[in-house]
Amino acid sequence: MNIVIGADPWGADLKDQIKEHLEAQGHTLVDVGTTGEDHKVDFYNVSVAAAKLLQAGKVERGILLCGTGMGVAIVANKFKGVHASVVESAQAAKMCRVINNANVLTMGAMIVAPHQAIMAVDNFIGTAHTEGLDDDLTAFLTDSLEKIAAIEDENMK
Repeated sequence: MNIVIGADPWGADLKDQIKEHLEAQGHTLVDVGTTGEDHKVDFYNVSVAAAKLLQAGKVERGILLCGTGMGVAIVANKFKGVHASVVESAQAAKMCRVINNANVLTMGAMIVAPHQAIMAVDNFIGTAHTEGLDDDLTAFLTDSLEKIAAIEDENMK
């Protein structure tokens, strides 16, 4: 899978650990964030770069990190078609895909331990929208995505 990953200085160490894990699984990563002392990227610029890659169809998913995960999510969600979810557990990461079809996972390095983050990432990458749900709930959630897209079209002009 093609994945954009990025972090501000607060999330850079966690990002590097997640990157190593995903590269070992064979994923292709585009790093749009802080890569060391000589290349620091603020959370809002990380989110803008990632969101533009998602909108252009150059990546399928995004993983963004900052101190809390909230700043990168707020900015990423300003972009049409980008649905970022702040998660703090592997279960939340799974459900943001199953229920909400989120395409960006955000986490806070001040909140989530590396092993928790890696489990969350695995769930986020490995789970499909409506996976394991009955037909009625699947139909409802699929219809909901269409309604959300209409709301997005109306309000993101």
